[in-house]
Amino acid sequence: MLLGAGSDAEDVIQEAFVKAYRKLSRYRGESSFRAWLLAIVANETRNMHRSRSRRDGLILRAAAANPESQIAEDGAVGGVLAAERRATLVRALRQLPVKDREVIVCRFLLDLSEEETVTMLGWPRGTVKSRTSRALAKLRALLDREEVRRG
Repeated sequence: MLLGAGSDAEDVIQEAFVKAYRKLSRYRGESSFRAWLLAIVANETRNMHRSRSRRDGLILRAAAANPESQIAEDGAVGGVLAAERRATLVRALRQLPVKDREVIVCRFLLDLSEEETVTMLGWPRGTVKSRTSRALAKLRALLDREEVRRG
């Protein structure tokens, strides 16, 4: 699960679908059905994390699910480099505060629109915009530091 449910993802999804079914009459069509359903899944994931005081694993699965950098070099070398870059990104993302990670996962790993992110996270549009901007700046700084450290 991209939001960090890990091995509990199936339970979270099942609970989210049950809740969505029960609350289907409350869906007003103000946002896409996808965003509405993803908001329920996100809330269920947060509930699971709160109940277990566990917030790890959010980014590992997201990065693994998005093999975005296809390197045009030799397949074996390219695979190693892509895995190394993904690991660097995961390390940097894990250093961000939870809300910064959530907005980056929504906007760039789940590829949600700004409106869908607003619905999913339950934040005002301005908060999504400003947090996205600040989170990306923090992420760039962390990645730059990592690059300098590695030489």
